[in-house]
Amino acid sequence: MSTPIATPDTEQDLHLSAAPLEPWQVVVWNDPVNLMSYVVRVFRTYFGYSQERATQLMLAVHHEGHAIVATGPRETMEVHAQAMHDYGLWATVRRAPR
Repeated sequence: MSTPIATPDTEQDLHLSAAPLEPWQVVVWNDPVNLMSYVVRVFRTYFGYSQERATQLMLAVHHEGHAIVATGPRETMEVHAQAMHDYGLWATVRRAPR
């Protein structure tokens, strides 16, 4: 004798909503290994930044110790951080301040 399969109550009204998308940031940190010109080239190649913007970000990394190079959904920022690691840069992902 088999047990009957339970069926969901289709009359029940479900209120499902996705969690709000919170912005996350990719932070690239200064290191003693990579040349400034290489960091500019990585920012231009990977993110498509102009020479001027890539240079500004590289100088922030150099002088301030870090720079926020991208902001967006967490999963995308994790992909970007991994790409920075693949280029040999030190990068982390953090939640953007509200």
